Amino acid sequence: MTETNFAEALAAFDAAIATTTEVEGVWKALQALADVVVGAKLFTVMKLDWANERSGRTYTSHPDAYPVSGTKPINRTHWFDKIHVERKPFVANTIKDIADVFPDHETIWSLGCGSVLNWPVFVGDKLVGTVNMLHEEHFYTPARIEAANQLSLAAKTAFLAVEHLERG
Repeated sequence: MTETNFAEALAAFDAAIATTTEVEGVWKALQALADVVVGAKLFTVMKLDWANERSGRTYTSHPDAYPVSGTKPINRTHWFDKIHVERKPFVANTIKDIADVFPDHETIWSLGCGSVLNWPVFVGDKLVGTVNMLHEEHFYTPARIEAANQLSLAAKTAFLAVEHLERG
């Protein structure tokens, strides 16, 4: 990624947030930015519903394999501790490490993915969701994880824009 590529991608994200009237358009804009900054074969977004202790996929780049539907209980595992308590991204760079956390690891592997970067999104001192990027094994190097810091503000903006659109 060059500074020019990042600047262009950020400008495109900004323009999309300013003009889109569709929730999916917001997430697609964030995905496009993430593709430039970090890269992902599979890109999803999870929202948290703390009142009901549930999480749900709100966007996916692969709706056939990972549809946007339903919710699941918030599981308080070491993944949760990393994301929620430590407020750090969760990284697993092998399918074995993914399998230790995600029961759908076979589907992940079938899509050519063997590493994951889950980016926590906090707004108002509350974890509102995660941005999830998956790629081939060993893809999320320390340099790519560091680069992902550039997505933090955009991810918050996307969550707030979606909240605004959903309120009508």
